[in-house]
Amino acid sequence: MISISANLNIMIKAAEKASKSIIRDFGEVEKLQVSKKGPYDFVTKTDRYVEKILIEELSKIKKNYSFITEETGVIKNNDKENIWIIDPIDGTTNFLHGIPHFAISIALQSKEEIVSGLIFDPIKDEMFFAEKDKGAFLNNQRLRVSKKNSIDDCLFSSNHEGVKFSDLNMRYSGCAALDLAYVACGRLDGFFHNKINLWDIAAGEILVKEAGGIVNDIHKFDVNKIDIKASSTAINDKMLENLVNF
Repeated sequence: MISISANLNIMIKAAEKASKSIIRDFGEVEKLQVSKKGPYDFVTKTDRYVEKILIEELSKIKKNYSFITEETGVIKNNDKENIWIIDPIDGTTNFLHGIPHFAISIALQSKEEIVSGLIFDPIKDEMFFAEKDKGAFLNNQRLRVSKKNSIDDCLFSSNHEGVKFSDLNMRYSGCAALDLAYVACGRLDGFFHNKINLWDIAAGEILVKEAGGIVNDIHKFDVNKIDIKASSTAINDKMLENLVNF
């Protein structure tokens, strides 16, 4: 039986509750009211509604914790050292196009360290979660990163710029949270992305670390300009050699 904290328990319950509206709206994707937020970044009514549910549910247990969210931004409450970091739908563009590859991402940062993380893919019903020093799990099964040590046998993921830069065996899925979850469970061997937002990668960072992988220090960057490189331990040095100018 896995022992999880009260904080992670409420994260799981919040994600499960919020996912119901995502699944419903995904089935009616063409009817969504969409406003454009940037050239490749859309926000939907579902994003905003899911974020509202997550904030409400997380606040029931920890009323004083602060928030960093994709849609609302920073919410400063009395406790500024403990911060919920939320991306209501990572992979919104996939969602809008009817592509079933997106996730809810929730992390808890305490004293500038990620101590809990959850990534929930509601369509595939895959719940990835991790806590500091307690390991990483997928639907209650322990996760470990890939052991492959030949870079030619490995599969990596990034964004458009990363795919163009590298001659590694690459994928570009449009969902950074799931890319990191997949590194944690060995489906991918590494993930790298420049100038990414904290809410896209906070939960994935602790997942990869607790699954035995390596992630660079993401906390030295601004929250919306993070350069992340994450991979299995076996392939990290070779990946970084390939990315020396990235």
